[in-house]
Amino acid sequence: MNKFIAISSFVEVASQQSFTKAADQLQLSRLQVSRHVQEVEAWLQQRLLHRTTRSVSLTRAGEDALLYCERILNEVSALEFNAQEQTRQLSGSIRIAAPIGFAGKLLLTAVEKFTQLHAKINIDIVASDDFNQLVEDRVDIALRFTEQPDESLIARKLMQLESVLCAAPEYLQQYGTPSHPQQLSEHNCFVHLNQNQWNFVQQQQHFQVDVCGNIKANSLDILVTSAINGRGIVRVPCDLANPFIESGQLTAILTDFTQWRYSLWALYLSRSYQSPKVRCFIDFLAQEFQDDIFLLQQ
Repeated sequence: MNKFIAISSFVEVASQQSFTKAADQLQLSRLQVSRHVQEVEAWLQQRLLHRTTRSVSLTRAGEDALLYCERILNEVSALEFNAQEQTRQLSGSIRIAAPIGFAGKLLLTAVEKFTQLHAKINIDIVASDDFNQLVEDRVDIALRFTEQPDESLIARKLMQLESVLCAAPEYLQQYGTPSHPQQLSEHNCFVHLNQNQWNFVQQQQHFQVDVCGNIKANSLDILVTSAINGRGIVRVPCDLANPFIESGQLTAILTDFTQWRYSLWALYLSRSYQSPKVRCFIDFLAQEFQDDIFLLQQ
């Protein structure tokens, strides 16, 4: 007995309340459908249908069996759908919102790799340090550094970035190098998105320092450029600071203190998550960033 075919026949008869209509729907003969149902009854050792010359109805055992049989068919259908989605070539556009500094470096590298694997996928990148609205801006995925993702969205944590304080050697030579976080209140500190409280940890001691400066911006690139020009101290993710530290344009300071780590989240609407291309891209990013923490290179 082919149990799947037999179960399909039983479910169709129960749905149509007719062997003849079920046979037409399944493109089988009425005799074949009748035999399939008899095979299911013999397998379960229960009578599943009341049969008369005019009607077909479920027995109590048939009602119970129908629930399980429908569940089996639904699971098989879902399995077939997922298998087809995995083998089908992805195509179409994905619109992504991401911070400016991250979009131009780590994200761009990941996007280039992804589009090489999926040639029919187009990626639209909206580079902005503002929190884009997914619906209004028609964004499929918003990549954001935050510790409290919007509860109205689905969120998946992708990685963490260490942050570092740095300044140009010229600035430190003129104003001195702080040796403790509390000394930052005496320095010109560039604030990003009103984050005017910087936190530090050393030997389980926590320090919270109020900082301020003569330049604020919603772009880390602007603040880094101002720091390179010798204007003040900036706190940025290590992936952005490392090249300038290596070149000598910036100097890392207070490295004995653990600083805030940036958590990167992929935020998306539930409807977007159902799209195989969006789901595939998020899985790809998680794999790309599986090393988790981008450290300060010293």
